[in-house]
Amino acid sequence: MNIKKFLSKKIHKCMIKAGIPNNYSTILRPCKKKKLGHYQINGIIAAAIYLKINPYHLANKVVKYLDIKNIVSKITVSKLGHINLFIKNQWLSNQINLLITSDRLGITEKIIPENIVIDYSSPNVAKEMHVGHLRSTIIGDSIVRILSFVGHNVIKSNHIGDWGMHFGILIAYLKLKNQKINILLSNIEKLYKKAQKKYIKDINFAKKARSYVVKLQKKDISCLKIWKKIVNITMKYNYQLYNKLNIKLTYNDTMGESTYNDMLSNIILDLKKKGIAINDNGTITVPIKGVKNKKGKLMAVIIQKKDGAYLYATTDIACIKYRYETFKANRIIYYVDSRQNQYLNQIFQIVKNAKYVPSNIKLEHHMFGMILNKNNKPFKTREGKNIKLNDLIDESILRSKKIIIKKNPFIKKNILENLSHIIGIGAIKYADLSKNRINNYIFSWDKMLSLNGNTSLYIQYAYVRAISLLKKININLKNFLNLEMIFLTHYELDLAMSFLDFEEIILKIIQQGTPHILCNWLYKTTVLFSQFYENCNILNIKDKILQISRLKIVFLTSLFLKRGLYLLGIKTIKKI
Repeated sequence: MNIKKFLSKKIHKCMIKAGIPNNYSTILRPCKKKKLGHYQINGIIAAAIYLKINPYHLANKVVKYLDIKNIVSKITVSKLGHINLFIKNQWLSNQINLLITSDRLGITEKIIPENIVIDYSSPNVAKEMHVGHLRSTIIGDSIVRILSFVGHNVIKSNHIGDWGMHFGILIAYLKLKNQKINILLSNIEKLYKKAQKKYIKDINFAKKARSYVVKLQKKDISCLKIWKKIVNITMKYNYQLYNKLNIKLTYNDTMGESTYNDMLSNIILDLKKKGIAINDNGTITVPIKGVKNKKGKLMAVIIQKKDGAYLYATTDIACIKYRYETFKANRIIYYVDSRQNQYLNQIFQIVKNAKYVPSNIKLEHHMFGMILNKNNKPFKTREGKNIKLNDLIDESILRSKKIIIKKNPFIKKNILENLSHIIGIGAIKYADLSKNRINNYIFSWDKMLSLNGNTSLYIQYAYVRAISLLKKININLKNFLNLEMIFLTHYELDLAMSFLDFEEIILKIIQQGTPHILCNWLYKTTVLFSQFYENCNILNIKDKILQISRLKIVFLTSLFLKRGLYLLGIKTIKKI
């Protein structure tokens, strides 16, 4: 249950009855000092100033209309006009018992299912994925899990770069050297680097490469054969990497730029017919209204070159059209870095102007910042090269092994391999997801693999503690749902109250695409659980009713931590 939303609606109605204008909203916040209450209602003071009334008197007037006796045990009003609410123990006890049997951990909001396309990961073909692909891949995956969890129909779209100039360069080089394609992706990447150097230096070779781009777009059999082999080798490698990272992307979710090739000529004709695209000396462009370049001229997006070759923009326009027509998308979300923001907004504008999607369809760019080193520079090797994603993962697993062996020198090899894999992958993913996606962040091995602080390992350790305790006292808590909870200390109460924030957190994420707020909530809940664990006896307590009450809190903690980590794409462990 979203208690803040529920109470805010009730309070807002009472504010209107008390004569406060409708545009003054309720601000419900947890009280910083527990002795003052569990929640504090703000917003009365501003309304009182407008109405030229004493805030204290206005707050009391609002309280007179409040009918929330089933939820609140006590209401106080401060001299400044703040309304403080104390939640009823019996009501909280009922909510805890309902959570134990809830399939969605207390989410009661009625979600109208939408078809939501998530565009994420999107690696280039003929290259190994590097650290720059990490954020798009794991943030997108987490949002897929969360949207699916609340009941939306999510269409995963791995929009791979399997078309374009780099293929023309590769095909031209392979034909020139009469070389066969090596099965290893790393060798194909080395070959591409050689081809690219030749493309830059050799004018004739560059012409040849551009001609092969056009041939490929026109489905030349020889070019298609080479193209298909390179794509298959690349994606086979990437699927293995996704599996390693516990990412929910498969072959069926992969729709590259080539998917839309047959639509491009019609897109060009249609945009020209509608007066949206113009012919500028043989180059087809779309001027962007209201956006000017450095020379003061209208910015224009090129959609077809003089030689007939299409560009990424043409494909992206066709892609949105396809997603709306084929998937009946209500919402299309792109997880692409912040440098593409202007470009994507231009594409969205073209698509809307062309009426390829209705005005009510949401096209969203959920941009993200860069991963930096300790010197605030892009996170790369000492030689300035992009760090391979697979190398980063292997390094994290290796460091996790050392931590585990230090704690348990005699651990079995198979258990060590499994644990180090889960902990290593979880550490990388959580370190990224716990940062606000719009910001850059500094990569730190020491912080991400710490047993303390806002890390995956800290939360994993709390989960292990919880399930270990439940295992020692093996009882079916569902047999005690009619038993009222006992909140003897603030440790129990604070942790139980934190469970009620889960729905609010999830609803925010499905709107904003910001999984870091789930990480923050998991960390807060873990801190509260650790305090509860250290200060509330459970195993050796004589009062069985109190023991069962506390076990319910432990059980729910384990459920929330496990589900929360799952929604972030992180597996849980049963022991460290």
